[in-house]
Amino acid sequence: MQHWLVKTEPFKYSWETFVSQGRGVWDGVRNYQARNNLQAMNSGDLVLFYHSNAGLEVVGLARVIREHYPDPSTDDPRWVVVDLEPVEALPKPVTLAQMKADVRLQNLAFLRQSRLSVSPVRPEEFDLIVGLAHEHV
Repeated sequence: MQHWLVKTEPFKYSWETFVSQGRGVWDGVRNYQARNNLQAMNSGDLVLFYHSNAGLEVVGLARVIREHYPDPSTDDPRWVVVDLEPVEALPKPVTLAQMKADVRLQNLAFLRQSRLSVSPVRPEEFDLIVGLAHEHV
């Protein structure tokens, strides 16, 4: 199993909206590296759901439930989407500041390439972020 982080602006597509829908199509990606990451996702992979711009925090866990297929929001065959389902809200969001301050996350792809909307997360980084969400709850 692989792990990922997806970013969304909460005023466009929030965790709450995602949960209320029960599943979501991760569409609109127009960056080749992020597209390649979507193509590498497998059913069952776990995903950190991050609110960008407003919030700046990981707020929930999702799961890939459908592997990449053509993005229905464009006629351009280069772009793909995946389907995700919510797994659980984190008991406490993990902020961007917390992740940047933790030396164990210094190589987190999301921090090194902050413009990417879809990035890989190593298993130990994933476990650390989830652990931070459960500290002092």
